[in-house]
Amino acid sequence: MKDPWGNVKAGFTINGKINRKDWGLNWNAPLETGGVLVSEEVRISCEIQLVKQG
Repeated sequence: MKDPWGNVKAGFTINGKINRKDWGLNWNAPLETGGVLVSEEVRISCEIQLVKQG
Protein backbone atom coordinates (compact mmCIF):
# COMPACT_ATOMS: atom_id res chain seq x y z
CA MET A 1 0.00 0.00 0.00
CA LYS A 2 1.04 3.63 -0.28
CA ASP A 3 1.87 5.77 2.73
CA PRO A 4 0.82 9.46 2.95
CA TRP A 5 4.01 10.50 1.08
CA GLY A 6 3.42 8.15 -1.88
CA ASN A 7 5.97 5.49 -0.91
CA VAL A 8 4.95 1.91 -1.68
CA LYS A 9 5.28 -0.27 1.43
CA ALA A 10 4.54 -3.81 2.53
CA GLY A 11 4.24 -4.98 6.12
CA PHE A 12 4.35 -8.46 7.62
CA THR A 13 3.91 -9.95 11.07
CA ILE A 14 5.42 -13.35 11.78
CA ASN A 15 4.74 -15.30 14.97
CA GLY A 16 5.77 -18.83 15.81
CA LYS A 17 7.43 -21.08 18.30
CA ILE A 18 10.02 -23.83 18.23
CA ASN A 19 11.22 -26.43 20.70
CA ARG A 20 14.89 -25.68 21.37
CA LYS A 21 15.61 -29.35 22.12
CA ASP A 22 14.65 -30.21 18.52
CA TRP A 23 17.78 -28.24 17.53
CA GLY A 24 20.08 -29.95 20.03
CA LEU A 25 20.04 -27.10 22.57
CA ASN A 26 19.72 -29.16 25.75
CA TRP A 27 21.56 -26.96 28.29
CA ASN A 28 19.60 -25.89 31.35
CA ALA A 29 20.22 -24.95 34.98
CA PRO A 30 18.03 -25.82 37.96
CA LEU A 31 16.77 -22.95 40.12
CA GLU A 32 16.74 -22.91 43.90
CA THR A 33 12.94 -22.59 43.81
CA GLY A 34 12.56 -25.90 41.98
CA GLY A 35 12.10 -24.80 38.37
CA VAL A 36 14.57 -24.55 35.52
CA LEU A 37 16.24 -21.47 34.03
CA VAL A 38 15.39 -21.93 30.31
CA SER A 39 12.07 -23.07 28.81
CA GLU A 40 11.95 -25.73 26.10
CA GLU A 41 9.65 -23.50 24.04
CA VAL A 42 11.14 -20.47 22.26
CA ARG A 43 8.67 -17.91 20.93
CA ILE A 44 9.57 -15.94 17.80
CA SER A 45 7.90 -12.66 16.86
CA CYS A 46 8.90 -10.38 13.96
CA GLU A 47 7.48 -7.14 12.61
CA ILE A 48 8.80 -6.41 9.11
CA GLN A 49 8.26 -3.37 6.91
CA LEU A 50 9.58 -3.16 3.35
CA VAL A 51 9.84 0.02 1.24
CA LYS A 52 10.01 -0.13 -2.56
CA GLN A 53 12.98 1.80 -3.94
CA GLY A 54 13.12 3.47 -7.30
